[in-house]
Amino acid sequence: MPDYVLAADIGGTKIRVARVSSTGSISHHKWALTPPAGGAAVVEAVAGLLEQIPRKGVQALGVDVPGLAYGNGNVWAPNIRGWRRMPLGVRLHQRLHLPVVVESDRNAFVAGEAWKGAARDCRNVIFLAVGTGIGAGILADGRLLRGHGELAGSVGWMAVRDRYLPQYRKTGCLESHAAGPGIAIAARRLLRRDISAPEVARLAAQGDPRAQRILERAGYYLGLALANLVSTLNPEMIVVGGGVAEAGDPVLKKAREAMMQWGQPIAVRSVRLVRSQLGDAASLLGVAKLAFDATCNSGHTSFETAAGSSSKADPRRSRK
Repeated sequence: MPDYVLAADIGGTKIRVARVSSTGSISHHKWALTPPAGGAAVVEAVAGLLEQIPRKGVQALGVDVPGLAYGNGNVWAPNIRGWRRMPLGVRLHQRLHLPVVVESDRNAFVAGEAWKGAARDCRNVIFLAVGTGIGAGILADGRLLRGHGELAGSVGWMAVRDRYLPQYRKTGCLESHAAGPGIAIAARRLLRRDISAPEVARLAAQGDPRAQRILERAGYYLGLALANLVSTLNPEMIVVGGGVAEAGDPVLKKAREAMMQWGQPIAVRSVRLVRSQLGDAASLLGVAKLAFDATCNSGHTSFETAAGSSSKADPRRSRK
C-alpha cells in the first residue's frame, strides 16, 4: 500500500482537500468556497488546492462529488453549474499526473465510516446523509452497492406518503419532508416567519414545542425510510450523518421509534442505529480508502472477500 493519497471532497458550496496516510491520518487540510461559475472553474479550484499539498509518497488521488460518478471518470453534479458530464477524472489526471478515483459522496461516506468510523468491522452498513438533501451509501456484504446507472442510494426519492405532491417531481418525497429545506418550509408555514432548519433545531433545543413537533415529524418520515431500508437490506448498522441528524433526539428518537414500528421485526431488532463518528472527515477518509484500494487491489475494496471481488480493474480509475 502506498504511504499517502490525496483526497478531495467537492461540495456545492465548499471544496476540501487533504493528504491521507495509509493508517487514516489526515494532514495538510485546505479548503475553499466552490466557485459559483461552476464548470472548469471548479476543476481549476480543486487542482489549485491539491497542488499546495506535499506530494512525497503520494501515489493516487481520490475525489468525491455530490452527484453521480461514472466509470469513465465523468460526473454529474446537479448543484454545480455545468457539471452534467464533466470529465473530472481525466482533467485532474492531466493536471496532477496521478491515477484518479472518482466517487459519489454517499459512497465515500459509508467507506469512511467502515474504515475508521462507527462501522469498523461491519460488512453490511448504510450511511444515511441527511442535510440539504438525503442520500445513502450502502455496503452490502462488504461491497459498495451501486445499482444500474450508479443510482443506488437515492433514498431521498422514497415514497413515505400516500398522496403525490408536485414538489416531489424535483426533490422526491422523503427529501421534501425530512431534509433541511423541507424542514424550513414546514417551519415557515407553522411559525409564519422566515427561518432555516438550523434555527428550527436551536429553537427545539431551547424547548420550543412547535419546533420540536416540526423535527419530530421529519424524524417520523426518516423512520419510515429506515424501516424500508432495514426490511429490504437487513444491515447490521445504519450510520446517520449530516446537518439534520445533528439536531439530535427530536429527529433521531422519533426516527428510531418509527423504524421499530414499521420495519421487519427481526431485522429492526438486530440493526444498530448510530450517529456518524467522523463527521466531515468521513468523505475524505472514505474516498482516500477507495483510492488506496484501487491502487493496491485492482479495484476491489478491502471490505470485500477475495471470492466476492472482481479481478478486473475498477473503471473509476481514470488513467490517460
